[in-house]
Amino acid sequence: MLSSFSRTLVSALRFTAPRPLEQLLQPGLSAGSLAAVRPFTRGLWMLSGAGRGSASSSVLRSPFLYCRQSLPTCGCGGLHTEGDKAFSEFLADEIQEEKKIQKDASLPKVSGGWELEIHGTEAKLVKKIAGEKVTVTFNTNNSIPPSFEEESQEGQKGDENEPELVSMPNFVVEVTKQDTKQTLVFDCHYPEDEAGHGEGESDIFSIREVSFQPTGDSEWKETSYNLNTDSLDWALYDHLMDFLADRGVDNTFADELVELSTSLEHQEYIQFLEDLKKFVKCS
Repeated sequence: MLSSFSRTLVSALRFTAPRPLEQLLQPGLSAGSLAAVRPFTRGLWMLSGAGRGSASSSVLRSPFLYCRQSLPTCGCGGLHTEGDKAFSEFLADEIQEEKKIQKDASLPKVSGGWELEIHGTEAKLVKKIAGEKVTVTFNTNNSIPPSFEEESQEGQKGDENEPELVSMPNFVVEVTKQDTKQTLVFDCHYPEDEAGHGEGESDIFSIREVSFQPTGDSEWKETSYNLNTDSLDWALYDHLMDFLADRGVDNTFADELVELSTSLEHQEYIQFLEDLKKFVKCS
């Protein structure tokens, strides 16, 4: 009796037990059953009004299905506009004009047995004299002094007689002796008035500071004493200038350094324009 009742109960439970979710999601189910479990089953194509004939359905169109008209690009994936085209044409003309006024393809020489080393915008002139090594380092970046007076005068006269741009960089002179751990360093520059401290012939360049730095160190110590020449005795300053002149750093050297730096700066400027044109045009 109990066995018959158990079989009847199990059979009733088999027909009334709820089906798992996997079966509810099968496509063979009726629409009424799906509505009870998934009240929202329409895709974005239905929201966009696809397949509908009514004009009002366009209001429900999803913005994700439409994109703006793409801007002109090339294989690099960059943006190219009419302004870029005009910019590239201007750069091409500018490069051509700069190459016309370029004096020489080769760099001017500095007399006195100096060897030139170039690392980007930084240049070094090196020579050895009787056991001493003299190194002059300069950088062509920001080496063209502003000429506001000339610009104002030329603005009145016109663009026919434009002033020639001259590179006058600050430069550092390092004098190293053999078997010493210190290097005597001169921080030099071209003053605007080109007036020296001493009497007689004016010096083209001036010494701003003098210091000792450890030989071979790439970074100088901030704790080393710097001798500023602004309030220095003229006799001591003249001896410092003579010390440099005896090692080939004099007015002649300073003149030739200006010519070399001007040529280097112009080369870097033309190269920058060419790189800029390639970047804008992307070709």
